[in-house]
Amino acid sequence: MKLISLLIIVLLFSCPVFSKGKTEAASNPKVLIKTSMGDIEVELFKKAAPETVKNFLDLSNGKKEFRDIKTKKMVKRKFYDGLFFHRVIKDFMIQGGCPKGDGTGDPGYEFKDEINAEKLGLDKLRAVDPKSGPHPYLLIRTKEDFFKKIVSYVSKDLGIKTPEDFKKNFKKVQKKTEEMTLKKCYENWGYKYDSKLPSQKSLKGYLAMANSGPNSNGSQFFINLKNTPWLDGKHTIFGKVIKGMDIVKKIGKVKVNSKNKPDKPVIIKSIRIVK
Repeated sequence: MKLISLLIIVLLFSCPVFSKGKTEAASNPKVLIKTSMGDIEVELFKKAAPETVKNFLDLSNGKKEFRDIKTKKMVKRKFYDGLFFHRVIKDFMIQGGCPKGDGTGDPGYEFKDEINAEKLGLDKLRAVDPKSGPHPYLLIRTKEDFFKKIVSYVSKDLGIKTPEDFKKNFKKVQKKTEEMTLKKCYENWGYKYDSKLPSQKSLKGYLAMANSGPNSNGSQFFINLKNTPWLDGKHTIFGKVIKGMDIVKKIGKVKVNSKNKPDKPVIIKSIRIVK
């Protein structure tokens, strides 16, 4: 009887319903980022960010054209080989993938974000609390910021165009402001979301695309040294470190200048798929 019970349990846990997570993880591509300070192995989330993962792999393997910063011509070679982790902020993140090495470079094109705001819970968080004020994730520090990032959009939605209209509709503005979610606020700023994607939160050891605003992804990426919830909804998360987090932490402690650039270059030797 005990043997039969044991066999039933084994069969249940070998069922696709229970093994789905493992199967999905096993099918995710894995890459090895070889650096001048050691190796970092990463698992990429191809379902959560399919276009982002493909772009990263194609640039890594020399399968995608990009604009050469010197000749200005479109070329095809292994993009990341020889680039640097050009921006390192202690206890925050390490960033690489800039062909200029100063954070201003790109591959000559941009592509969309891949983020599900609802999966991240941004539709449940209020942008403004009546007592404590703007949500800390919005990084609003002045009255000018508050008007620019929140009130101006509420006024526009209500059709308010003059100071007189604003005074007359103040209670409506206040009500709508208090009802606004972080998702809605970010959408006002230009972010667009896809409710079908199984997006991941911005956690320690996770990879995210660096950008200069909505839908401005290219080649630059960063690895979190800590959980960064204020970045949820603003950056596409497309992978996580599975080996070599000690190397990530080591890079995160290098000496940097006033622009957070390492005094001694931290080189990305290569990025290749692990077979």
